Amino acid sequence: MLNSKPCQLSFTPRGLSRVEAAQYIGVSVGLFAEMITKQLMPEPRLMNTRKVWDIRELDKAFDELPYSNQPANSANSSLPRDFV
Repeated sequence: MLNSKPCQLSFTPRGLSRVEAAQYIGVSVGLFAEMITKQLMPEPRLMNTRKVWDIRELDKAFDELPYSNQPANSANSSLPRDFV
């Protein structure tokens, strides 16, 4: 008999879907797409025809976001208002 429960992984996958990647960094899918356009988040990788985001690249991009107490300057002037 087949089990209808979703599979619970005991590890975090390295490749995340767009929705999972947005959830991982804590933003909506729309804001995640905007951050990709503004090069604040990485472009996806391709696995056959599927787009996936590398969790390590997400971590690196997240680490490079400014802190809220940093003054606005040319380095982060392209950030959405919520980030400056």
